[in-house]
Amino acid sequence: MDLSDLKDILRILEEQEITEFELEQDGVKLRVCRSGGAAPPAPPAFYAAPAPAPAPSAPGPPSSPDSGAPPAAAGDAATNGGASVPSPIVGTFYRAPDPNSPPFVNVGDRVQVGQVLCIIEAMKLMNEIEAEVAGEVLKIHPENGQPVQYGDPLFTIRPA
Repeated sequence: MDLSDLKDILRILEEQEITEFELEQDGVKLRVCRSGGAAPPAPPAFYAAPAPAPAPSAPGPPSSPDSGAPPAAAGDAATNGGASVPSPIVGTFYRAPDPNSPPFVNVGDRVQVGQVLCIIEAMKLMNEIEAEVAGEVLKIHPENGQPVQYGDPLFTIRPA
């Protein structure tokens, strides 16, 4: 693999908005992982908590959802004062590295930046999802073994 091949691969990954790619060829292993903030089209690694909505004083027409964040992330962040960690890929959510191991994190645990929160299995690859912010885990959204879509909320973390 030469430099032009590598440039072509990176260009294709960027055009297709692929966040993770792995290739092994002739004893050379290439793994490319893009964090959410690396490219403009990708969503951020977490959504900032919006200001709490004022309590309604009188019944009125239903308000429109906040268009600045996905509905699940906005609701959880507003009610819990935390930031939502969305799934960067489509796959199966696992809380532990294997069925006999304890979960990476539980509700109430304090996490540090870079700490593994879960694994998402996609196409037989185990992708570790790491914390982008330090803080306290307020909620774990999917159940162990549940499929998740790109952008689905995985965790709500109250930043420290």
